[in-house]
Amino acid sequence: MSQALVVGVDMAKLDFAATSRVGESETILDKFTNALAGYEQLHNRLKQECVKHGLTQIHLIIEATGVYEAGLLVYAYEHDWWVSMRGAHWAPKVLRDWAKGAGYRAKTDRVDGRVLAHYGVERRPPLRPQLAIEVMQLDTLLKRRLDLEQALQKEETRLSELTGRPRVLPAVTASLRQVIAALTSALDEIQAAIDGLCQSYEPFQQNLTRLLALPGVGLKVVLPLMVKLFQWQTMTSGQGGPEGLTAFIGLDPQPYESGGGPLGAVRKHPSISKMGDNELRRLLYMGALGGVRGNNPLKFFYQRLLGRGKAKKVALVAAARKILVWAWTLFSRQVDWNSDFNQIGA
Repeated sequence: MSQALVVGVDMAKLDFAATSRVGESETILDKFTNALAGYEQLHNRLKQECVKHGLTQIHLIIEATGVYEAGLLVYAYEHDWWVSMRGAHWAPKVLRDWAKGAGYRAKTDRVDGRVLAHYGVERRPPLRPQLAIEVMQLDTLLKRRLDLEQALQKEETRLSELTGRPRVLPAVTASLRQVIAALTSALDEIQAAIDGLCQSYEPFQQNLTRLLALPGVGLKVVLPLMVKLFQWQTMTSGQGGPEGLTAFIGLDPQPYESGGGPLGAVRKHPSISKMGDNELRRLLYMGALGGVRGNNPLKFFYQRLLGRGKAKKVALVAAARKILVWAWTLFSRQVDWNSDFNQIGA
């Protein structure tokens, strides 16, 4: 890999911080808004750094959030920048351990742009290929559908609360009904676009049929789940495993223990990291809640956990994780579901 201007990017919802590095030379650039104007400002700063160091290639090093970096990624690929993101060979613990060894006081959950840039120069993590445009489009459509569904639910709740209440002006209820009608129409349009995209892109059709056969995976779950599987496959160049995927989604178990006090070690019930996509975690949990009611391997798995004394919520979270692992097995191996899932692994 030829020399490039390495740029560590610490993503957040509304903005991101960037640091560039060439060898031992480091430049803390600034914070930029997580929008097109911010990407353009970053680009202008990076042009200046490239001229200063006599370079032409830009290499972004990003610790994936699963959500916030989407816009910057599109911009980067459009401008032929290299991109590296956390993947099969770059787990969060690997990066934090490296940062400590390099003398940084690494944060427990996130690392900043300085560490990412330094890591990029020292380790040259593998490049992340571009995600298929159809997957990015579906991801955007699903996010818009969720926004509209949430807005519609709020307006319908407001109308329900006002119905029958005395002295409510007709203008108020009329306004609510107008907004509900507009949101319903917009939601229908987005759903039509989702349906059309899924029908026109063959990989979607193949994987939808395969994933819908899984216990706990219904129409609400399958599309967001499929998008994340495509994203994980691309992020890891097809080399990612189920453990990394569960961490990416935030379903990885996180035991709690602190020691050294006068009363000895303090232990709490283990939880999950919740570092990834909270909406997909919610959907998988709800899918598990329905899936364990059927006569299927997920129910047997759930009942075994209950039989070992696990709390129902803990067992349901484990069932959600099992759905995710099964889905990755089907998706990554391109095999069909078999009720005796031991035949194809889990």
